[in-house]
Amino acid sequence: MDTRSRAVRGAVIAVSLTPWLMASSALAQAPAAPPSDAPVQEEEAAPPSLTPEELKEIEDALGSDASASQQRAPSGTATPPPSAIPGATGGISLPGMNTGAGANFLDLSFILDVAAAAFTDKEPMQSGAHDPTRNGFNLQQLELSIGSVVDPYFRFDGNIVFSQFGVEIEEAYGTTLALPYNLQVRAGQFLTRFGRINPTHPHSWDFVDQPFAVGRIFGGEGNRGLGTEVSWLAPLPWYVEVLGSITDATGEATARSFLGATSERVQSPLDLQATGAVKQFFPLSDDLSLMWGLSTATGPNPTGHRNRTDVFGTDIYLRYRPVTQAYNTTLITFQTEAYYRRRQVPGDVLTDFNLYAQTAWRFSPRWATALRYELGTAARGEGGARITDPLDPEWTESRNRVSVNATFWPTEFSRLRLQAARDRAGWRDEAGYSLMLALELVTGAHGAHAF
Repeated sequence: MDTRSRAVRGAVIAVSLTPWLMASSALAQAPAAPPSDAPVQEEEAAPPSLTPEELKEIEDALGSDASASQQRAPSGTATPPPSAIPGATGGISLPGMNTGAGANFLDLSFILDVAAAAFTDKEPMQSGAHDPTRNGFNLQQLELSIGSVVDPYFRFDGNIVFSQFGVEIEEAYGTTLALPYNLQVRAGQFLTRFGRINPTHPHSWDFVDQPFAVGRIFGGEGNRGLGTEVSWLAPLPWYVEVLGSITDATGEATARSFLGATSERVQSPLDLQATGAVKQFFPLSDDLSLMWGLSTATGPNPTGHRNRTDVFGTDIYLRYRPVTQAYNTTLITFQTEAYYRRRQVPGDVLTDFNLYAQTAWRFSPRWATALRYELGTAARGEGGARITDPLDPEWTESRNRVSVNATFWPTEFSRLRLQAARDRAGWRDEAGYSLMLALELVTGAHGAHAF
């Protein structure tokens, strides 16, 4: 290559890199923005365009370089374009750009929930593993939330919970991202999608504690287990999702109505828990929407050979948010779930009914209030007679609880909640009262919650 060609090629490279160099220099040494009353400077004139003769010399120089490169390459090979090289970005790498073939980004967050509580009962009837359970200060949980898209085919999510006395893997599962026919599969350990409360975590609740129906039926941690789930989004004019999962039926705090804390082994598919649900969404108007779900779970229980438990549930979620009104931050929600449980025991079948209904009103960006009512009936036999429940032998009468709270968000990363409750159990002489003040702090990147 002659001297003129080298000079022309150098000019091309300089012109090509000038915008990147100017951008990098501007990022590194950007001056403070001028005041609003400062005069606006005129833009610099664009550099003069190249003449046809100069463009021809540039093309000839680049063509000769490409020919020389092909001659130096081994026989039968060709230099691939930058776009064909995994992880390549046209030869330019900028800070924060994903340039590795297997690189992915990890969303990581810590969520701290602590509460001060006072109970009039010596033995509070809290059923949730994250509920405040004693007078004084309570560490509800320190949750480490992890999430990342692994590759074009899978996403990974995990929740690790730290308590005062240990560490627990609450959830750890993978989710497919590219299955056909609107299908999606989860595999690992996860909270089953029975109803609305069960698949959620404490930081997304409207109350400090979980409804006692969840703890009574599924256990302190809700219904979860190792297994797999398949969901299908139906091609209908409205949102319809159908899902089913197969999970372990054992778990000291997560499969209370099934095998629970027993050491039973899986000898056939009948020893597993099966969960199914149908979830539908209806946009009633621009401001009002409704979600309705039906759920069922079935699995073995430890009271006898092939004795089983069946749980049926329905849930409704109504949400009003006047998005059509400018500057209106009002949010009103109504949520209810009902559970019917049927269990085979030696010589009989026990049934009970549990429900909760709650409404929340967020009347400003930082303030909200909520009210909840809960009901649980005593277990009855096939003839309607009250039968001693082997899981809750003291639960011989109905129980109801009313809770009310007020919530303040200093920012989107912190929350203060004051809650009071009256708990009336028919088998106790007097109603119990409680007062809780809970603090939540969130740091890191945390994904959005489900609708």
